[in-house]
Amino acid sequence: MPPWWRDRALALPVASGLLWATGLVLEVTGLGAPALVSFGLGLAAGAWTFAPGTMKRLFTARGRARLGVGLLMTIAAVGAVLLGHVGEAAVLTFLFSLAETLEDRAMDRAKEGLRALLALVPQTARVSRRGSAFDVPVVDLRELDLLLVGAGERVATDGIVAEGHSSVDTSAVTGESIPVEVGPGDPVPAGAVNGAGSLLVEATADGRDNSLTQIVALVEQAHARKGERARLADRIARPLVPVVLVVAGVVALFGVLVGDPSTWIERALVVLVAASPCAMAIAVPVTVISAIGAASKFGVVIKSGAAFEQFGTVRTVAFDKTGTLTQGRPQATEVRTAAGFDRAQVLAWAAALEASSTHPLASAITAAAPDAPAAEAVTEEAGHGLIGRGDGRAVRVGRPRWLDPAGLRRDSDELAEAGMTVVVVEADGETAGLIGVRDELRPEAAETVRMLHDQGIGTVMLTGDDARTARALAAQAGIDDVRAEQLPADKAAAITQLTASGPTAMVGDGINDAPALATATVGIAMGATGSAAAVESADIAFTGHDLRLIPVAFAHARRGRRIMTANIALALAIIIVLFPLALFGVLGLAEVVLVHEIAEVLVILNGVGAARKRALPDSVRGVDTGAAWTQ
Repeated sequence: MPPWWRDRALALPVASGLLWATGLVLEVTGLGAPALVSFGLGLAAGAWTFAPGTMKRLFTARGRARLGVGLLMTIAAVGAVLLGHVGEAAVLTFLFSLAETLEDRAMDRAKEGLRALLALVPQTARVSRRGSAFDVPVVDLRELDLLLVGAGERVATDGIVAEGHSSVDTSAVTGESIPVEVGPGDPVPAGAVNGAGSLLVEATADGRDNSLTQIVALVEQAHARKGERARLADRIARPLVPVVLVVAGVVALFGVLVGDPSTWIERALVVLVAASPCAMAIAVPVTVISAIGAASKFGVVIKSGAAFEQFGTVRTVAFDKTGTLTQGRPQATEVRTAAGFDRAQVLAWAAALEASSTHPLASAITAAAPDAPAAEAVTEEAGHGLIGRGDGRAVRVGRPRWLDPAGLRRDSDELAEAGMTVVVVEADGETAGLIGVRDELRPEAAETVRMLHDQGIGTVMLTGDDARTARALAAQAGIDDVRAEQLPADKAAAITQLTASGPTAMVGDGINDAPALATATVGIAMGATGSAAAVESADIAFTGHDLRLIPVAFAHARRGRRIMTANIALALAIIIVLFPLALFGVLGLAEVVLVHEIAEVLVILNGVGAARKRALPDSVRGVDTGAAWTQ
């Protein structure tokens, strides 16, 4: 996105403002004719940004009139010109055109922030054609191209492994934090990071249309929406326009009947100008662009004005567990041993067998004993566990439903109640010990929940895990409302139930969270590590990694919403006060325009205040926000 001084969309509003200011200088120096020309050019430049579109939208295909703020501003400008106040008409069109352009730029900036997620895809890819390899731009990739993906490189587009074996990190695409083993015939998504091996991948999608580029397409549709309060201006204008037109017509007719048409027709046109919602037109976009821009500074990408406004109304936050409240990396957190065995032995035997396994729990166990020598004659009992020889003993590793914990049954139950997956280690037919594996809570999870509760926001956990694991982790986080063993449809149904009681946000990062994210009042995706489906379905994406930024963002949205409410109230108050004063001839056109301009300055200053960034709480300072936070 270009800086504002190079944005072509701002050219006409800026030119309108400069021409109007030039006209003021010429008028003060006594050059009336040049001043009038400058005002006229400024009026034309500003009006060109909205007047043609307003007239096109005046009647829909069904012939129904569409009356909005643009129409009222057009009528007000025409009225001012008819009264001979071209300068006042120029400033009206300048301010309104600037407001409309600022609102569009706010939405474009949000879209640009989301596009940054596409940095997950490299700019070039190495393609194999006719026995030779060469680099091509990713946008030129086509289906069936053969891609050479080296160790540590990102997959440029969706594809299927044609040759080679490796592990790939798909966390950015699928939300799965544990690398998965792939070989010939296995699919790999765009943005996945290849492990130690080299792969030959056959593309199944071209470089312009894959699982990551779909994000931008959806965002471009979502950003066309305006916020609820932005639409409020139009909703007020619809009844206001015909009322003002009727009143102005009655005033002019009264002048004809009493024999003083010139005075009363002029007064009718002043009424039109007085009722124009100039301040209202600029109130919302200035606040939105300021608040959304400030939010992006601490890693919060807000897709639309509607999302920003709804964000500030949320009373309940529902969290997914895996990868959102937890780290998404299972760890061997506890070891219980039987008499005659020690912790190091139990971990070493288990790691020796698990070293050859691709099961998600294997990496957690091997990480706990990285120096364990590899076991011999390892075989896998499908759905049960592993058998092999380690340190001269016959070792078996598996779940309690396959291997009896024997004397450690009570310990097994305690670990399960604590939310751990229990792995039994058996040596020479004797239970040697238990290993508790769990996806641990993020260190900041409990503090995040407390910060939300301090703001009066309730919390809920929605997870597909079993009830015991969910309850244990929820208790650590400080969440009382736990809904476990939830399928994606169940999560969406739970969100529907919660939103019936009040505005609800859903925070998730996986494909299974997508229906709930779309159903919630506000869907929040952990965008830096979340799946494409989650980001697409959400209204807001967090590019940072620290959960404590969620309550910070809520406080920011509430503040911005208060500023918008104050701005709209001020704009309405101006109309309510000016209308009768203009109707009864207390104020002329110059005075009415002056009051409007003062109100607009106040509204702009108040709206810009939404960009002020207060210091982060001490507990949040220094965290990875995905973007710089400046004081």
